[in-house]
Amino acid sequence: MVSLLFPGSFDPFTRGHRDIARRAANLCDRLYVAVMNNSSKNNVFTLDERVAMAQKVLSDYTNIEVIGSDGLLVDIFKDLGCNAVVRGIRSETDFRYEAEMALANKMLYSSYDVTLLPCRDDLSLISSSIVKEVGALGGDISGMIPAEIAEEVKLRLRKGRT
Repeated sequence: MVSLLFPGSFDPFTRGHRDIARRAANLCDRLYVAVMNNSSKNNVFTLDERVAMAQKVLSDYTNIEVIGSDGLLVDIFKDLGCNAVVRGIRSETDFRYEAEMALANKMLYSSYDVTLLPCRDDLSLISSSIVKEVGALGGDISGMIPAEIAEEVKLRLRKGRT
């Protein structure tokens, strides 16, 4: 059985995240989407809220399981018995960052492996940071986030403005 791990902070979950999850799920028997806490980021949504949003967006995919964690990525990878981590890349900068992270994680766990999936052209400019910035300023983010979570994301980001 091939299992892959797709980690991220997903604050919030975007259309790009959904596309990478969908494509990765087609490559394996089981895809774990690990919603992670990242101490260097100021999250707008709690871990539980981010897990719930990812579950809502990915509920139609029978081989995807969403989990939450504030642990070390390589420990989750080992505990779940994954074959590889999946990461989406939008640009050369993403590639460089992901390559460095892969090497660092390989130093922590020699069986660690990563698969990089390039994002679709029409989704390449979408990031959680851009969604948060545009949404907080009252801009239209409906094309950036899945419809299943659009209202709750818009409401939360607007609250941050007041």
